[in-house]
Amino acid sequence: MEKTKNLMEGLLEEMNRVRELISDYEELPNGAGMFGATIMKTNIKRAEKSISDNDVVAMLRMYEELKGHQ
Repeated sequence: MEKTKNLMEGLLEEMNRVRELISDYEELPNGAGMFGATIMKTNIKRAEKSISDNDVVAMLRMYEELKGHQ
């Protein structure tokens, strides 16, 4: 049986996943991924702020936002 994750665990996992994506985007030739990487970095900062503010609604929003990054 799979362990159920709480919001904080899920958000932290998504943040780490997106951090890896940022590296991939930054390595694309001719700066092709810089715009996407910048958006992802901004969303990571917003997620960190939601955690530091203990804002559950913002954490949920950022979790969904981060899940959308491919």
